Amino acid sequence: MIELKNIHKYYNPGSVNELCLFQNFSLEIPDGDFVAVVGSNGSGKTSLLNIICGTIPIDSGDIVVNGTSIVEKKDFLRHRSIGRVYQDPSKGTCPSMTILENLSLADNKGKPYNLGKGINKAKIEQYKELLKKLNLGLEDKLYTQVGSLSGGQRQALALFMSTMTPIEFLILDEHTAALDPKTADLIMELTDQIVKEKKVTTIMVTHNLRYAVEYGNRLIMMHQGEAIIDKSGEDKKALSTEDIMSTFNRISVECGN
Repeated sequence: MIELKNIHKYYNPGSVNELCLFQNFSLEIPDGDFVAVVGSNGSGKTSLLNIICGTIPIDSGDIVVNGTSIVEKKDFLRHRSIGRVYQDPSKGTCPSMTILENLSLADNKGKPYNLGKGINKAKIEQYKELLKKLNLGLEDKLYTQVGSLSGGQRQALALFMSTMTPIEFLILDEHTAALDPKTADLIMELTDQIVKEKKVTTIMVTHNLRYAVEYGNRLIMMHQGEAIIDKSGEDKKALSTEDIMSTFNRISVECGN
């Protein structure tokens, strides 16, 4: 379980540009939840992910994972148990390296490195069998540089790599936003398949309201650092894209947009 307790975060405190991002913000995400997070730009969606991952430090409060505070833990240590897929397909892979080399790096995540060989040839057939599940033909391109792949192929590979080793949480930061609609649908189907297969706790930030409604068991809408909608289970199933859009429109009117 992830618990965010009384989180406070200000940008540029004490200046004319001071911005309150979170004030006394708390949230619990039980093990196994697949949470879709929506909200307008600047609502705190991606900042929430960055706080969990340790990229952004908090001013006060606590972040507790399975009963242990991680607020003092460095981001690179947190990432040992976190898989993250970014909006930009190039961020989750190394474009100048081959698919095989990328897979080998991901497969050794969290393990000590030495002067041994970076690629375990005994695992090549295993990698091929795993890649076949993506149905993208990547199993026949192990020696192809990742930079030459399409955006959809790279994002599918990044998603696959992020869950190769045992992780506690999967963080998806608008991971379909840079893809065309057909490819985005494919990546979402693959995401749902992996999340269910791995039974991994997942937080997905998205601007696609249809994905937020159709996927996952919980939906949160952020606005000015607060969760103004938090629906799960049957309540979440009863939501429609029209319901979410109506709330967006109401907020826009209230904010004078």
